[in-house]
Amino acid sequence: MTPVKRVDAHQHFWDLNVRDQPWTDGLPLLRRSFGLADLRPHLVDNRIDLTVVVQTICVAEETPELLAFAAKEPSIGGVVGWVDLCTPGVEDRIACLRELPGGDRLVGTRHQVQEETDPRWLCRPDVRRGLEAVAAAGLVYDIVVRHHQLPAVIETATALEEVPFVLDHAGKPPIASGAISPWREHVSSLARLPNVAVKLSGMVTEADRDGWTVEQLGPYGDVVLEAFGAGRTMWGSDWPVCLLAASYDDVLRSAEQLTASLSAPELAAVFGGTAVAWYGLEAVRAR
Repeated sequence: MTPVKRVDAHQHFWDLNVRDQPWTDGLPLLRRSFGLADLRPHLVDNRIDLTVVVQTICVAEETPELLAFAAKEPSIGGVVGWVDLCTPGVEDRIACLRELPGGDRLVGTRHQVQEETDPRWLCRPDVRRGLEAVAAAGLVYDIVVRHHQLPAVIETATALEEVPFVLDHAGKPPIASGAISPWREHVSSLARLPNVAVKLSGMVTEADRDGWTVEQLGPYGDVVLEAFGAGRTMWGSDWPVCLLAASYDDVLRSAEQLTASLSAPELAAVFGGTAVAWYGLEAVRAR
């Protein structure tokens, strides 16, 4: 098998003719369907071998659709879907998803924790039972939160050391405001836990969308890389959400500039190896 060279560890697809995406209301750039035909030129131009497609809304119907799509598309290395963590029988639901077309591409699950009003939602006993079921099924749990929710992430990842977590979008630092604390301290604490990795993704939409610069992103990227190291950091485009602030190519170029001081093996990890290892993408490709 040809080794994976580059992985986009975080991107999305949606078809408004199949299902509405209410969160795009008021965002005209995103208020349309996005599919492989839109993304493929960027993958080809930037030599991206595989992507990880991530859920967008918390409905049961979306994940089977993403899996079915992945079953037909070799460039999709994995799917991070959604299951209701609070419902008994999470294990059975995951098992059912794996029996579907493309079920072998299921590598993780995610919930829109950022939209939960309870800042300690992750600490609820029913949620944690669901997280344990995700880990027992051999899946990763992606965490999408706003920076003020990071204390609950730290507490939960500490309590559930057998659960592999991936922090999406670097925990959404408040880049636009220029503030770096307490986000920096929270990320550093989280990085001390060996069961947590991070995505160098989503930063441009947390910055000044109309005038962000790599220099503005730099201090936040440095915190991520220093805390987690290349071996637990993976790059993701967050396409097409990134289009609110930057093109696919601009997001990739900014990440390359943020990581310019890394060695060749470290760069290989950030832009491919870490995602392959945490999501088991090589094993998926071999099936």
